Amino acid sequence: MQFNRDFLRSVLCTVVLGFCGQLALALEPFQVRDIRVEGLQRVEAGTVFASLSVKVGDTYTDDKASASIRALFALGLFKDVRIEANGGVMVVIVEERPSIADVEFSGTKEFDKDALKKALREIGIADGRPFDKALVDRAEQELKRQYISRSMYATEVITTVTPIERNRVNLTFSVIEGDTARITDIRVVGNRAFSDDTLLGLFDQNTGSWLSWYTKSDRYSRTKLNADIETLRSYYLTRGYLEFKVDSTQVAIAPDKQSIAITINVTEGERFVVSRVKLAGNYLGKEEEFQSLVAIKVGEPYNVDQVSQTTKAFTDYFANFGFAFARAEARTSIDRATNRVEITLQADPSRRAYVRRINVAGNDRTRDEVIRREFRQLEAAWYDGEKIRQSRNRVDRLGFFKEVSLETQEVPGTQDQVDLTVNVVEKPTGSISLGAGLSSADGLGLTFGFKQENAFGSGSSLGIELNTSKYNRTVVFNTTNPYFTEDGVSRTIDLYLRTSKPYTDIDSYSIETSGASLRFGVPFTDVDTVFLGGGVEQTRIVPGTLLPTVYTDFANEFGYTANALPLTIGWARDTRDSALVPSTGKVMRVSGEWSVGGDLRYVRGTVQYQQFYPVSRKVTAAFNADLSMGAGTSGLSYPVFKNYFSGGLGSVRGFEQGSLTTGTQRALGLTATGGARKFNVNAELLSPLPGGGNDRTLRMYGFFDAGGIFGAEEPIVVGDFRTSVGVGISWISPIGPLRLAVAKPISKFDGDKIQSLQFQIGTTF
Repeated sequence: MQFNRDFLRSVLCTVVLGFCGQLALALEPFQVRDIRVEGLQRVEAGTVFASLSVKVGDTYTDDKASASIRALFALGLFKDVRIEANGGVMVVIVEERPSIADVEFSGTKEFDKDALKKALREIGIADGRPFDKALVDRAEQELKRQYISRSMYATEVITTVTPIERNRVNLTFSVIEGDTARITDIRVVGNRAFSDDTLLGLFDQNTGSWLSWYTKSDRYSRTKLNADIETLRSYYLTRGYLEFKVDSTQVAIAPDKQSIAITINVTEGERFVVSRVKLAGNYLGKEEEFQSLVAIKVGEPYNVDQVSQTTKAFTDYFANFGFAFARAEARTSIDRATNRVEITLQADPSRRAYVRRINVAGNDRTRDEVIRREFRQLEAAWYDGEKIRQSRNRVDRLGFFKEVSLETQEVPGTQDQVDLTVNVVEKPTGSISLGAGLSSADGLGLTFGFKQENAFGSGSSLGIELNTSKYNRTVVFNTTNPYFTEDGVSRTIDLYLRTSKPYTDIDSYSIETSGASLRFGVPFTDVDTVFLGGGVEQTRIVPGTLLPTVYTDFANEFGYTANALPLTIGWARDTRDSALVPSTGKVMRVSGEWSVGGDLRYVRGTVQYQQFYPVSRKVTAAFNADLSMGAGTSGLSYPVFKNYFSGGLGSVRGFEQGSLTTGTQRALGLTATGGARKFNVNAELLSPLPGGGNDRTLRMYGFFDAGGIFGAEEPIVVGDFRTSVGVGISWISPIGPLRLAVAKPISKFDGDKIQSLQFQIGTTF
């Protein structure tokens, strides 16, 4: 009977520990005099002892042994664990998992190997980690998933485990990538109101074009398809189809896994016109003010964008009075007999609240104060939706973060307090460049640049620029502290040395300008800044061959070396939605310079206006006009090296850069040395490249340019303008904005230098 009882206990213990993958013999309880661990190779004995539920002096039981075995398996370091007893000594016998000696990839052309190793390290597969077959299987599936996300459905992954000495293994992931599956067919079924071409033109995904190698628009992505479906739904809901719905979506992959067909089944429903809009609920006695915020138009088709815009405007306006929990809902009442819809805007301001605390999260590098000083909402103040929106936008405009979001949390146990959390995702703000640049105006030049927009997380910028182009050489150092004072007054320091040598001959003349300036920016509003500054500047004419008469005349009046003490003043307003690819908004700039000391006396100024109009979802119209003028003061001549130049990218395309001459220069047959007055007008129409889908980083444009250069005593006459038309390509490339233009002059003068093809990196208009 004793034998049967011991045997039954052993069987029960085996069942309890079966999920651990090992067999444990049931033992009678005994006093543990010592614990011995056998089988260790790399794992420290202390790691095992720390996981045991039994200590020296304790009474051994099967339950404690089972708990110890489970804890040891949970470490992930062992593939087998047994516990035995030997004369009061508990013996723990372990078999360690092999460790991973090396992880290699073969056949991975689509992904960088270092990036793959980093991804596997995050799931536990890396050099020195214990080998776990389950993790390897998971890694295989993750690799396949990554390839599927790039439409490479035929990809195969084969894992080879090679045992080596000292209980280690090498892992090799062999990948057979196969070809990328392409979208060969997209269909929308059930549409009656709009054509297939119209609807498919809304999608970012398509069946391919000559630009698909760049846009990858013919590669299937579930995320992109969902976005396209939402675009389709929005298109219908903004045109009166209130009951539009997507019934189903089928994605069919061919047996060879090389082609994909997408079918989207829709029900359009009837088109409804808004018959009435009324307010309901509590509007704080400000019904007229809320009524003015209604964007929904009676008599026009139902438009979900107008409805969303209205409800958001209502909640935002409630928030301006401290009602952080306000709700606004649009309720529809449909008359199917007449296809009309009545919209009731139901509002509930709920309760007023104030901000207890503002938290900042995600800023590993940027100091808290850099973010907090942009906030217009204060802690312990009433919740103000307008100030919170301004604060969020100001943080975003710093340019230090990929994403900026705000969360509002109710404070537990209170009815009138909220906490705000600013979540930011930082991005690299520094850059170092060393290479060569090619410009149709300046030829080949070596460049070096260092720029840190957020130096040491302080919010200040620091930059160095070197340029060794054929005609213009530059050394510039600048630094800006955007919060030189607590009120947000910025301070900029510039040190520069510029050399201009219009000809490549060794004996050719050159002009050297060196100086330093100090400038302060005073913000008056969130979009308006006034700049005040001053500096010291020295210009030196190095005599040589081909020295124009205007420089000789200047040297006769002021000498070959002249000093100036210019004061600067300016104002700028920028309301664009994007600095790189704007589609709406405007830019206005006014700047002036007045030399009050040194050898030179002059004033000069520039006025610029830019406007961007969204013609359609894809097309943007842009307009630019700038006028610059300069004049001498105190009875002295206007210095020639302060002249303005025109022609080429940034002014009148189709003419060589800076080659336009004044009327006097043309009459005397002189080369272009600029003029004291300049006026340019530019108009552009920009759209994505055919086949480029909705990609706004690569666009084509048509343009019309008009402008001219005039001497100090010459009037600005429209009849003296050069004009041109043309087409071009704008690309936000990895190394900066690039523009290519092909232009044809319309009006020109004898002697003008024509340059039909021009390109440059960094030109903005």
